[in-house]
Amino acid sequence: MPKRVWLLIIGMLVNVTGNSFLWPLNTIYMHDHLGQSLSVAGLVLMANAAAGIIGNLLGGFLFDRIGGYASILTGIIISLIGLFGLTLWHGWPYYVYFLILLGFSGGIVFPSMYAMVGTAWPEGGRKAFNAIYLAQNVGVAIGPALAGVVAEYSFDYLFLANFGMYVVFFFIAFFGYKSFKIRGDMHTSVIKEGKIIRNRAPFYALLIVISGYVICWIVYVQWTTTISSYTQDLGISLKQYSLLWTINGLLIVLAQPVIQPIIKRMEHRIKSQLVLGIGILMASFVVVAFAESFKLFVIAMVILTIGEMFVWPAVPTVANLLAPKGREGMYQGIVNSAATVGRMIGPFVGGVLIDQYSMSIMFLVLTVFLALAIIPSVLYDRPLKKSLAE
Repeated sequence: MPKRVWLLIIGMLVNVTGNSFLWPLNTIYMHDHLGQSLSVAGLVLMANAAAGIIGNLLGGFLFDRIGGYASILTGIIISLIGLFGLTLWHGWPYYVYFLILLGFSGGIVFPSMYAMVGTAWPEGGRKAFNAIYLAQNVGVAIGPALAGVVAEYSFDYLFLANFGMYVVFFFIAFFGYKSFKIRGDMHTSVIKEGKIIRNRAPFYALLIVISGYVICWIVYVQWTTTISSYTQDLGISLKQYSLLWTINGLLIVLAQPVIQPIIKRMEHRIKSQLVLGIGILMASFVVVAFAESFKLFVIAMVILTIGEMFVWPAVPTVANLLAPKGREGMYQGIVNSAATVGRMIGPFVGGVLIDQYSMSIMFLVLTVFLALAIIPSVLYDRPLKKSLAE
């Protein structure tokens, strides 16, 4: 693996570890410490996700125009401003303003990181995206585990820790990514690649595959929203809930020797990888629907984690394969935006299903959603086949 890819992996690890101090506890902080209702907290998280969508699209655009180095630094600097403000002023309504700003700035960074790793190690194929995905999940394992300990002393320290991690990320990016010779003007221009750009089939294929990706995220995000509040109702402690995410992150790293050979066998059958992953995600929601003890939640989380190990890295890989030269950033921005749309809609969908019906009905509906997500995962290449036939 090239040195530049390792620098991207380390940067992603630091970035996600810092972010993971906050995201599992956002709803709890707004509800328990700022005295806001769960519906208001949900609206704030929706605004945060909406800002992330704008950031995702801008991040992909900036990567294609000014290159990965400049776009990543832009996102980090805006994040530092937001985190510095959040460290000093985290009461209501300032918390809302800074959280929305952080959604926007974080959105700029992620597609640039994915696009940069794709262009920095093109021969790596899905290995490059899997490496970044692994780094994210090591961060997810470390962040919540540390956050649970820090939060016992004071929530104030969580904001400071997140700010500190972003300072480290800034220096990694500033000195480490400067030597990357990946700029927007190095990519083939739109005029030179007019034939490819005019061929809309890859773009339509991307839209089809990400429709299934959005559905998967609508379902998955329930673990950080409706299911988190459900665990509290069942008497599962906040520390135990945070531990579920530590298990998630650690398992993604430790299970690689088992999962990777399976993924390698599916190297040229990415549809099979998607369908298998979604099927496993469905199984996890069947288990959690009957969970009333912490042990069963652990089992459901283990199954969920195995499923996501197949699905999450596959979609950016599909996007990279479909992207015309010079449009990698835009395609990764669309993938990240799709995930953000799912995270934005998910809490609202779950909340409505519980308020109007019940937790059991929500689990049933979500399992059906996942079954529907298999359809676009199987049919996404139809526009490509049609284009070739013509």
